[in-house]
Amino acid sequence: MRPLSSASVIFSILVLTSCAFQGVSINAHIDSSAAERYDVTIYRDSWGVPHIFGKTDADAAFGLAYAHAEDDLKNIQEAFLATRGDLARDRGSEAAPLDFMVRLFRMQEIVAERYRSDLSSEARAVCEAYADGINTYAALYPEERIDYLYPVTGQDVIAGFVVKTPFFFNLDGVMRRLMREKKPDRIADGNLEERSLVSSGGEIWRPVGSNAFAISPLRTADGSTFFSSNSHQPWHGPFAWYEAHIHSEEGWDMVGGLFPGMPVIALGHNRHLGWSHTVNDPDLIDVYELEINPADPNQYWFDGEWHELEVFDISVKVKLWGPIQWTVHREGLWSVHGPVVRRPHGTYAIRYAGHNDIRSMEQWYRMNKAASLEEFMSAMEMMAIPSFNTVYGDKEGNIFYLYNALFPQRDESFDWQTYLPGNTSDALWTSYASFSDLPQILNPSSGFVQSCNSSPFQTTVGPENPDSSSFSRSFGIERRMTNRALRALELFGKDSSITFEEFVNIKYDMSYSKASHFAKLRRRILDSVVSDDPLVLDALGVLESWDLGVEPDNRGAALAIIVAGSIGRRRFETVTEGELTAIIRESAQYLKDSHGRIDVPWHDVNRLIRGDLDIGLGGGPDILHAIYGRKSDSGIWTAGAGDSFILMAAWDSTGAVWSQSIHQFGSATQDESSPHYSDQALLFAQRKLKPVWMDLTDIKANLERAYRPGRELSN
Repeated sequence: MRPLSSASVIFSILVLTSCAFQGVSINAHIDSSAAERYDVTIYRDSWGVPHIFGKTDADAAFGLAYAHAEDDLKNIQEAFLATRGDLARDRGSEAAPLDFMVRLFRMQEIVAERYRSDLSSEARAVCEAYADGINTYAALYPEERIDYLYPVTGQDVIAGFVVKTPFFFNLDGVMRRLMREKKPDRIADGNLEERSLVSSGGEIWRPVGSNAFAISPLRTADGSTFFSSNSHQPWHGPFAWYEAHIHSEEGWDMVGGLFPGMPVIALGHNRHLGWSHTVNDPDLIDVYELEINPADPNQYWFDGEWHELEVFDISVKVKLWGPIQWTVHREGLWSVHGPVVRRPHGTYAIRYAGHNDIRSMEQWYRMNKAASLEEFMSAMEMMAIPSFNTVYGDKEGNIFYLYNALFPQRDESFDWQTYLPGNTSDALWTSYASFSDLPQILNPSSGFVQSCNSSPFQTTVGPENPDSSSFSRSFGIERRMTNRALRALELFGKDSSITFEEFVNIKYDMSYSKASHFAKLRRRILDSVVSDDPLVLDALGVLESWDLGVEPDNRGAALAIIVAGSIGRRRFETVTEGELTAIIRESAQYLKDSHGRIDVPWHDVNRLIRGDLDIGLGGGPDILHAIYGRKSDSGIWTAGAGDSFILMAAWDSTGAVWSQSIHQFGSATQDESSPHYSDQALLFAQRKLKPVWMDLTDIKANLERAYRPGRELSN
């Protein structure tokens, strides 16, 4: 799944001019009395993972919020500030473009308008209880809170989904391109593969990957169903995973991962079924070039007549230093297509799928409580989550893959990959493809499905893959194959009797496929680079000996990955031989200067650093054991994304479920004084898993402490 990219580079329109000075006012009307209204107990197991046992779903949501706030109020608050378009008030000018975008797209207003009409009373109760949990914790621990944020509300919770979701299908990338000084030739921000590999300078910083697998009894050694959730997210910030178990007497009993500010599990399993998501790359955003009236800059031509642009003021509060802030005012515009931006090179309207739909939380809530394939499908048919591949498995032996996307129904006579004419309703879509029109596979005879951010048309082996010719090119469905997908197909496809141990080993595979881009790059280097430079010749020798592996002690991985990182977003096929030679020499010199040799073991370079811990790792970019990092001047490649929360589950032949998980750090994501700040890091580096407990008897047998929210102060 792809994280929110840096707001500081979205566009340059916001400069600190025409600003009004003001101070920060505090308006925190919150108290802790809400805790008395909720019947919930938090059980912390020996790993610090919270197990929330509430009488009702709302009780459980209150407890979840409180437990998560104990571990990471910082990022929860940041998430809420972002959804209000108020992040720059805390973080300064770097966050102002994001705040502008939230307000330009009227995300808060849409939620306010639809909150009571579009959501069930049960979903609203969960959101409001979650907000109460955050408010209660903030009231009890005022030293941690940002006063002007409070109180948060159920609408803030829903707005979090509305704001974050489109960033996973690249709305921020489209905005960045539009805000350039010159009109970009293409509006799309490249494909997912380009965005996921590397940036210049060797920093593999923006993973948009994830792995998800489901294996049916047709392919397991003991007749079990295996399921793996392995989303690749940043290790820090509001898009980092948090592990929790939610249980209520109303049928909610779910373990898995969630983001700060989420009142439901985003991916994981209950006793009946499980699912995971991976980011896909459908074309869900369109940009319309408006024809502006030369006599009136606030009119645009549409269907044979001039229409007025709606003009409104957008104000963004920006922190300067301490309590001092400025309010930046900018023009907001709206057309029949949606929000509008003026640039020197044109005036553009942006339209994206699901803009007016606030129900994604409700869909995830229904998925959490589904107890059968039929109930899960009913939730998915809401199509309120506008993107993400979904992989599913259950206790009955069913497995399922869905290329989930809210595809606009578009007129095929237009080229939807470029700018669209804003002067005709013929190009203005108003409906979406149905659920049955999406690429999907249910119970293939191959016995497995995999999703690794690759083509849905190669999800498994055999004839049951979706047929690419059956889907409109306007959908923009990707055709690429990642290394992770190639390896998954190779490894699962050759083993017809998979044990759970083998299932785990495949997830932790540390090799590039011979058909991968990395392998093709290596082959091209060896076939084309000619040099009499001794350092380059030594580097070519290391690459010649490299076996395409990234195990911790592998002596070719460091050079290969740094070379690929230095090539950056340029396509491997287009970099010249001269550039390759220079990159190889520079990369080899970097390793020699920092480590004294160029065949340095990979774990000496690839490091997990957390507090006082400094641990060597295996894995790498676009590897099934995915690790993405940042290259430093000291020769250390500090890991910061990729494999994070991993969940491996099995339903045996009787339908009983058991699972194991791991987090790259631990449950206390912000509290450096907690024993759970980094207690899972060594296991993570060793590619080991810890048990997941769902039964209260097992939880109590491995209990660290139990308490009711707010009562821990008296314990």
